[in-house]
Parts: sequence; structure tokens; C-alpha cells
Amino acid sequence: MMKLPLIALAFAFLATPAAAEPTSAQRQACEQDAFRLCSEAIPDERRVRQCLVKNMRRLNPTCRSAFHRRPR
Repeated sequence: MMKLPLIALAFAFLATPAAAEPTSAQRQACEQDAFRLCSEAIPDERRVRQCLVKNMRRLNPTCRSAFHRRPR
């Protein structure tokens, strides 16, 4: 069962005005963490973001960096 179309919506949270569009590697890294840590929140984008933030220490470094990027 593929949930990729649903999860794609959940990662719109990474594209905030203060942050550049995430790279495909960052999106892929966060997708894995979202399935691992926050599957119950999918496809609710707000809940996925809250869950990932709550689990920040458990995110892989690539995904964590997507939350800490500085504006250009």
C-alpha cells in the first residue's frame, strides 16, 4: 500500500516563507522519519509537523537540518 501521495501533502510544512524549498534528499529523509515516528498523524500536515518537532532528537540529521535552515 503506497501512502506517498498522502505523505507528499504532509511535507508542505517544510516550505515556509522563511525557508527555501527542501531538497529531495531532505524530503526523503523526513518522509522516512514521518513514517517511523508519526504514522498515526499522516496525512494531517499540521499533526505530522508537530510530531516531528516533538521528536526532533530522534530525527535523522538530514531531516533535522530541514527544520534549522536559515533564510537566505
